[in-house]
Amino acid sequence: MGSAWGARDAPRVTTRHHSAPLETTSSAPRSSFSRHSDWCALTPAKFYLNRYRAVVWLYLSEELRQFAEIEANAGLLTGRMPGAMRARLEEGQDLRARNWRGRYADSLLRQCEDPWERAAAMASLLDPLQAAEIIRDPYERAYLNRLKPAPRVHGAPDSPVARIVERITTADDPDEIRWLRSSLLIGLVQARAQRPAPRPAEHPMPQPAPERTHPTAEPELPKDTETVVDASVREPRGLRKWLRRRRA
Repeated sequence: MGSAWGARDAPRVTTRHHSAPLETTSSAPRSSFSRHSDWCALTPAKFYLNRYRAVVWLYLSEELRQFAEIEANAGLLTGRMPGAMRARLEEGQDLRARNWRGRYADSLLRQCEDPWERAAAMASLLDPLQAAEIIRDPYERAYLNRLKPAPRVHGAPDSPVARIVERITTADDPDEIRWLRSSLLIGLVQARAQRPAPRPAEHPMPQPAPERTHPTAEPELPKDTETVVDASVREPRGLRKWLRRRRA
């Protein structure tokens, strides 16, 4: 980022172990540069946490040079700050994180080649609960989670460093949240129009196999039953013969 500018050409502002093309400022002494960067006159390009867990913001040297060369900004660098700007700073307003997220979102969107990827980029900057209010389909949520850019987390999950990075990378300004939510909603409409999110294939329920039918055979009677039946048939004939002989 900014490798075209050499160290000799970089303006020397509040620095901390970094040289051009990226200049740094931290939350430590409140220089004129720091005050202007807090109020959004300048947009950070990157950030990192030092060993004291202080957030160090980095700026493109060319943008710093351009800011200093604008005649209207001369009074901001050397004189007193305008009253409205000074009042916001005294209230603790710090727009560096919001401005960095805007720049980061633009960078993500330029790299996206697919509407689902663009929707995932917008969702990655929202609080998960905010995103879930927009993405109600569980299969779409799972798909967007797979497409989200890798989290900018260093250190173990839920560590102090991870929580600081999460706070910086998650939208917290009301206007910013509204913009991200509307962009995500529009992005989902465009993505669904191109293709639906993947979901498990629907397999038809297997039908039970029909029971095999066997031809019913006539029940076989036991042999002794046949004998009894035959005897009962023959016995009356023999009895009649015997009775006829007795009468004779």
